[in-house]
Amino acid sequence: MYTYDLLENGCYYLIKEKEDAGVLLIRVAVITDQCVFIQRYDVPMLTEWKMKKDVIFDIIECLSDEAVKSWEQYFRSSQDAWFGDEGEE
Repeated sequence: MYTYDLLENGCYYLIKEKEDAGVLLIRVAVITDQCVFIQRYDVPMLTEWKMKKDVIFDIIECLSDEAVKSWEQYFRSSQDAWFGDEGEE
């Protein structure tokens, strides 16, 4: 088992918070003395504070810059598909 204290600021990670949970993509946005502020790329996208000592079942991997770029292209195009017409009449 791991903790949020192991994660680095600005990095994207694939993690499992619990053994029976699905894989999550998160990005560490801010690190303080005791906490970590993360963005969870879920539907909907969530942001939340975690204690550095909070447990993560598994840190699967830290994504490379190339993997992040590939994912961002997909993520943005899928967002456009869902929200592209919002507000238009």
